[in-house]
Amino acid sequence: MIPSRTALSLVLLSVLSLGAQEASKPIQDNSFLLEEAYNQEPGVIQHISTFTKYRQTKDWFYTFTQEWPVPDEKHQLSFTLPYQRVETSLDGKQAVGDIALNYRYQLLGDGNSVVAMSPRFSLILPTGDEKQLRGNGAVGYQVNLPISVALSKAFVTHWNLGATYTPSAKNPLGQQADLSAWNFGQSFIWLAHPNANVMLEFAFNSNEVVAGPGRKDRVNSFYINPGLRFAINFENGLQVVPGIAVPIGVGPSKGERAIFLYVSFEHPLWNPKK
Repeated sequence: MIPSRTALSLVLLSVLSLGAQEASKPIQDNSFLLEEAYNQEPGVIQHISTFTKYRQTKDWFYTFTQEWPVPDEKHQLSFTLPYQRVETSLDGKQAVGDIALNYRYQLLGDGNSVVAMSPRFSLILPTGDEKQLRGNGAVGYQVNLPISVALSKAFVTHWNLGATYTPSAKNPLGQQADLSAWNFGQSFIWLAHPNANVMLEFAFNSNEVVAGPGRKDRVNSFYINPGLRFAINFENGLQVVPGIAVPIGVGPSKGERAIFLYVSFEHPLWNPKK
């Protein structure tokens, strides 16, 4: 259920009354279903956990991502470790999915710019069991282009466009086909306070699945995702950002609902050279 206006106001008032130190600049964590185009600052690393539970399918997905500047924000390395339960799998168990190794390049701007752009390339490793619907059984290649635009001091928008290619992917029967996918998304962030954001995201994905030897079917999904996040800042430089959202399926995903939980821990690990 989406919080009412009264409940939303109470949440924001509670957030703003936290006895944490006010951030020197607005929160710039990734959006929930999208990426923002700001790489990690020199010496600062981030640990991100997300959890999504779907109401109809009963599937749930947990991801852990760690981001590192190498050695500054021009270059960023990260990995994403998924842990999931797919109700239609034969064993009915939860297990690791396909791990992603990511590189991002700060092509334009940074967190202080009006416009920022950080293209990403990822290798998706076949660590999940394709026989249990937890992976594709082959190495995948993914590109994504996030663009962030500060519309004003109070509003920021983020755009994503990406594609994935997985040659010789497998289904649970061992049948193979070359799969392609693409994604598009946009988010609007209201900087209600330096420590609190109201978010609205739109995320569309078009994925292929192996339907037989050399054959494939395409499956689309589209979600509108309203959410909230806030920051708790500590004097030692640690910033904790919890968040919650309610993905609502529309179009090809009509009728589906989910709960999305987010938390990140960002802290300095070394002092960059001046």
